[in-house]
Amino acid sequence: MAWNLDSDRPIYLQLVEQIQMQIVSGQYPPGAKLPSVRELASVAAVNPNTLQKAFTELERSGLVNTQRTSGRNVTEDEALINEIRRKLARENTEEYYGKMQKLGFTKQETIDFLSRSLA
Repeated sequence: MAWNLDSDRPIYLQLVEQIQMQIVSGQYPPGAKLPSVRELASVAAVNPNTLQKAFTELERSGLVNTQRTSGRNVTEDEALINEIRRKLARENTEEYYGKMQKLGFTKQETIDFLSRSLA
């Protein structure tokens, strides 16, 4: 099944975000072996070169390590994974709060609304 990618933003950045999400959510736990570029490109329905560019970005961030003989693995650095998880959560929270402000909600109204919605 192809991943849900849109044409408004660079595909490789969307791939980075989706793989990051899979890592921080535990779908790929620390130290896990990742599928090959060709395998994952096929699943995502993208060009392998595009996916390679996404992996390069993930390696720069430290989330993914390349082993010459055994492919790519998720970092075993759980502190880094948790840091990125908190960063993504903060970005999502800020985006949500910004939208609520545009709707005219105060900070407390937003908190109350969220609390009631999750109850």
